[in-house]
Amino acid sequence: MKHVQKFVAVALMCTAAAFAPVAAHAATPADTLIQAWAIDDVISLDPAEVFEFTASEVLGNSYQGLVGYNISNVSEIFGVIAEKWEVSEDGKTFTFTIRDGMKFESGNPITAEDAVYSLQRAIKLDKSPAFILTQFGFSADNVDAMIRKTGDMTFEFEMDKPYAPTLVLYCLTATVGFIVDSELVKSHEADGDFGYTWLKTGYAGSGAFAIREWRANEAIVLERNANYSGDAPAMARAIYRHIPETATQRLLLEQGDIDIARDVGAEEIDALSSNPDIVIDSGVKGSIYYFSLNQKNENLAKPQVRQAMKYLVDYATIADTIMKGKVIPHQAFLPRGFLGALEETPFSLNVEKAKELLAEAGLADGFSVTMDTRNTNEITAIAQAIQQTMALAGIKLELIPGDGQQTLTKYRARNHDIYIGRWGPDYQDPHTNADTFARNPDNSDEAASKPLAWRNAWDIPEMTKKADAAVLEADAATRAQIYIDLQKEHQETSPFVIMFQEIEVVARRKNVEGFIVGPSFNDNSFKAVTK
Repeated sequence: MKHVQKFVAVALMCTAAAFAPVAAHAATPADTLIQAWAIDDVISLDPAEVFEFTASEVLGNSYQGLVGYNISNVSEIFGVIAEKWEVSEDGKTFTFTIRDGMKFESGNPITAEDAVYSLQRAIKLDKSPAFILTQFGFSADNVDAMIRKTGDMTFEFEMDKPYAPTLVLYCLTATVGFIVDSELVKSHEADGDFGYTWLKTGYAGSGAFAIREWRANEAIVLERNANYSGDAPAMARAIYRHIPETATQRLLLEQGDIDIARDVGAEEIDALSSNPDIVIDSGVKGSIYYFSLNQKNENLAKPQVRQAMKYLVDYATIADTIMKGKVIPHQAFLPRGFLGALEETPFSLNVEKAKELLAEAGLADGFSVTMDTRNTNEITAIAQAIQQTMALAGIKLELIPGDGQQTLTKYRARNHDIYIGRWGPDYQDPHTNADTFARNPDNSDEAASKPLAWRNAWDIPEMTKKADAAVLEADAATRAQIYIDLQKEHQETSPFVIMFQEIEVVARRKNVEGFIVGPSFNDNSFKAVTK
């Protein structure tokens, strides 16, 4: 690993150089892409566990799935590791054929055994994203029989119901569907853990880049995969530097010490736009900014309080100042561009309306509550703005800062009062967000499925039934209307205050070309980058 440490050291020296009193511009190595980003949300690099923005992007550039889609036209689905597939007459079984001649970075050939192992492994490990697969009727007890190898290069994927074929294929584009090198992972198994302990920081993929090292809250290093089946990347390596301060990212970019700044704020966008050496790129993401109210909190569980808080956000001002150029106001769980997305925004800052609702809830004098806040500049600024408007109605909001791992861990354990963050779709079908915002099949603490509704202890058996029915509706127009109706009900009853849809903005040196901003973070790609 000495060569890896050397390139991490190069990145560290580039960062240090930003503060040296020199006039000349620095330059990153010609064969190395260096990005500055807040990467403290990375918890794992195992495809069976990854569920965060940064790690999803890393895996999107280092692993491959069975299928993919055209990011310019997501309705165009094509095979990646799978050469082709067929669907049985009853609509319940997919038969996949693996493309011949592909290899993992290790040199091991990719076969049906790897695909079957990867999917079975994700279901048996049952980490956060497992529900993307288990929704098709799979469990640890039945998956060996339901996902089965039928030949060296073929396998069957048998579901409990005839789900819409596009839903199934889109789900397989999620990171939990990425294919791992079964021989390599099995060699690292310990005490029946399916190689989980090793793969949290290891690598067993076939993508354009291989993950070489992850230093939590410091750096992630990738190197070109010599066995990649596609066109070889021009960059020999790619490095993410953990630099959460947006002003520091701007300084490093202007001095040439990094190639791309990923967390540029409104002020940085304005300043960098006039720099002839810098190019600003942007793209509308499916990610939405929201905060949610834990229904285990007696005050937050009152319907009037849930609605009052939706009138205590100054959506327009936040969008026009703190998040200028980086969001559009949006108040429904399906982002614009998805089938059945609701674009109505019924809420605006209305303190008197909020006070009326709080009085109806018996809380005319307000109450005190906490909000867990990831300590990035933008999330903190949004939270502080909400804190100020909440105070106008007598709600005393205490902000509890933490890094990405800390706040997410607490949120997933249902130990928060209010959590503020953003959510990105896992695949390009409306069920991806309905499944987490409007579905909670088991609200017990021991539940196997733990979507966002569960994290906030929101027990919704009837809404869950409606969401379940939508995935079996064959007519697109009828299905779209189901989702529109669900979102309207959600706006009026849910503990989710949905505020904005993200516009991802990146700033790059003008000599850096080929970085792709995709609709999801695992679609962001730097395999075609040149300098």
